[in-house]
Amino acid sequence: MVEWITSEGLTDYDHAVAEMEARAAAIAEGRAAEAVWLVEHPPLYTAGTSARPEDLTDPDRFPVYEARRGGQYTYHGPGQRVAYVMLDVGKRGRDVRRFVWQLEEWVIATLDEFNVKGERREGRVGVWVVRPDKPTGPDGRPREDKIAAIGVRLRKWVSFHGISINVEPDLSHFEGIVPCGIREHGVTSLVDLGLPVTMADLDVALKRSFSTIFTSD
Repeated sequence: MVEWITSEGLTDYDHAVAEMEARAAAIAEGRAAEAVWLVEHPPLYTAGTSARPEDLTDPDRFPVYEARRGGQYTYHGPGQRVAYVMLDVGKRGRDVRRFVWQLEEWVIATLDEFNVKGERREGRVGVWVVRPDKPTGPDGRPREDKIAAIGVRLRKWVSFHGISINVEPDLSHFEGIVPCGIREHGVTSLVDLGLPVTMADLDVALKRSFSTIFTSD
C-alpha cells in the first residue's frame, strides 16, 4: 500500500528534503511503506544536477537550493502542487526509463480529467500543452507552454523528489530562471488555461489517476 500524505500551508524546502531522504531510507530497509507526499513550497528555485549557471537569470529574487535531482532549474511556490514520490523502483521492475515514463503518464492522465491534453516532447523534460490561442512561433508552429515539471533521484532503488503541476502559481516568478533550460517556450497553469481548478480538485485527480498508472508489483 502507498501512503498518501498532504501537508497544509507552505513546507520548508530543507525540511522536505530531510523528510524525503529519511522516508526513502526507511523504505529501502523495509521499515516503512511507500509514500506520495503532497506539498506547496514558499517561492524558491531549485537546481538539478544538469543546471547551468547562466539559466539562473535573477539569483537574488528567491532562495536557490541545490536539489541533487535530475534536471535543471525549476521554480516551486504557492499555487503549485508538488508531489514527492517515494516508491521502491527496485520492486517495480528496476526500469528507470519506465518509471520516468510512468511519472509523465501520471501527469498526463491527471490533466486529462480536466480536459487538458498534456504531451511529451522529445528532448524536453516535463509535460507540455499546445497554445493555439497564442501567436505562432518564429517557425510558424503553435506555441507550447510547460504545465508540469519532473525530476527524480533514486537511492538504493527508492525514488524521491517527483513532479510539480502548476495550478495557480504566480507565473511571473518563473522569470528569474530559464525553466529547465528551455528559452523558446513558456509556462502555464490550469487557471491560466481558463480552468477554475482548486488544489483539492487536483489532489483528487492525482490520487485517482495514480492507481491506473502505478501497480503494486
